[in-house]
Amino acid sequence: MTETTVGVRTATAGEVDRVVGPIVMGFAADPLLRFFFPDPAAYLDAFPQLVRAVAAPAFEHGSAQCVETFVAGALWLPPGVEPDNASIGALLERAIEPDRLRTVFGVVQEKANFHPHEPHWYLHMIGVDPRHQGQGHGSALLSYALERIDAEHLPAYLESTNLANVPLYERHGFEVVATVEVDPAPPVFPMLRRAR
Repeated sequence: MTETTVGVRTATAGEVDRVVGPIVMGFAADPLLRFFFPDPAAYLDAFPQLVRAVAAPAFEHGSAQCVETFVAGALWLPPGVEPDNASIGALLERAIEPDRLRTVFGVVQEKANFHPHEPHWYLHMIGVDPRHQGQGHGSALLSYALERIDAEHLPAYLESTNLANVPLYERHGFEVVATVEVDPAPPVFPMLRRAR
């Protein structure tokens, strides 16, 4: 990995598209998301809408982050803030092929079983444009958010949809707490970083 100095900051309300873009690009080869949307046209149509739905509360609460060059972004939800699950569910119902929908909702339900009940920060999405992966952008985004989370002495939680990303999260103190397997979907790895 080539380490670079990466500037990270909280994204502004006018930068939604600039944060959504690298997240969409970063998930283009993600095993679970591409199981959800195997057709490239369907992925490019539906996934940006899904990211925007997740982004709305992150931007509203000042917990959307970006690198200065807009090649990576992260969407965190602070304690007590939930995604708009009704809108997200309706979007999934419209966008996902009917023969996959039962599996998709099975994955969503199983993941929910591991979501902490105590106050915590939730990393809903983090993504790096593939042209810029391996340059420290994801690590910089994590470090930036975790500094604040540690100052609040709160845990952090995420669900890795790609086994290849688990070591990155482990380097930042997250631990795999389960493996969610809903056949035939790829596995998901809920991960918790205890309060510090």
